[in-house]
Amino acid sequence: MNTTLNCLIVDDEPLARKLLSDYVQKVPYLKLLRTCSGPMEALDFLRDNPVDLLFLDIQMPEITGLTLLKILQKKPWVILTTAYSEYALESYDLDVVDYLLKPITLERFLKAMEKINQRMQGIATQQLPSEQTQTSSTTLAAEPGPAYIFVKDGTKLVKVKLSEIMYVEGMKDYVAIHTPQQRIVTLQRLKAMEEQLPESQFIRIHNSYIVALEWLDSIHKEKVKVGSALLPISDSYRKSFKDFIEKNHIKMD
Repeated sequence: MNTTLNCLIVDDEPLARKLLSDYVQKVPYLKLLRTCSGPMEALDFLRDNPVDLLFLDIQMPEITGLTLLKILQKKPWVILTTAYSEYALESYDLDVVDYLLKPITLERFLKAMEKINQRMQGIATQQLPSEQTQTSSTTLAAEPGPAYIFVKDGTKLVKVKLSEIMYVEGMKDYVAIHTPQQRIVTLQRLKAMEEQLPESQFIRIHNSYIVALEWLDSIHKEKVKVGSALLPISDSYRKSFKDFIEKNHIKMD
């Protein structure tokens, strides 16, 4: 990991700020720029100091962390830190990287860092999310992406090999990952899942479906067959799908 991520911690509890600061210092590629005791202080700092990763508490004086996140024009990657589990669903609507329930253990913190790793590897040749200037940002070195992803299944994280994913089905706030052995349902938007999957191996064909090139059995004008499933190709994704399969030397009917 050659990239340094600039971080900001926002939490009104001094002990929580200290704990997260200690955890950040244990991760070589994280650089803590500042800790803030409230959203208004954080907003003032972010005006002139864009960051790559924001550790954000939810329940704070003045405005909540979720409100702060909604009003930010340039959003960094966000990991929410809170003692309240009832905000989990709303947090997924905001496409946060992870949701850490207090008290946060080092093991759970490091699992969140694994998600950050996956996102970094997925955009290896792109600019960091804070869109820093050339003098303050580091270009990510091109390197092969991971051969797997981790997804939340209930209270545990499940490792899923990319080679085993046949297709992904979106169901509003959830996605179902279909493999030959199982169907894993996780609380995540399809758009967020799409960003984790390599563009060279997966293609979205519908508002509700992403398919794996490796598992395409047959392709028709309006549908594709993946295993025993017959999935629709919507008009809005038809051209991108056609370009994708032609790029892979497959001729569409």
